[in-house]
Amino acid sequence: MSKLTIVANIIANEDKIELVKTELEKLVPITRAEKGCIQYDLHQDNENPAHFLFYENWDSRELWQEHMNAQHLKDYMAATDGAVAEFTLNEMSHIA
Repeated sequence: MSKLTIVANIIANEDKIELVKTELEKLVPITRAEKGCIQYDLHQDNENPAHFLFYENWDSRELWQEHMNAQHLKDYMAATDGAVAEFTLNEMSHIA
């Protein structure tokens, strides 16, 4: 198994920043307790408060996929439906 790094960028709608932030913060303790989670850090841009970033490290892609199918992610998606303007996700491999 090779470690997987995830970089996820979430841009909230300007009028929904606090809602999105609150819902993202709920994910942190639950996800950190999941099997395979090495690191799960949430960041907010200092210049643009609508921009959030998750920096994650997982033991494997398979365990990250389990996380992506977890109920707390489904709950987040339902709670923030229509509140997120943009979402990008990159699966990364450590090379040096």
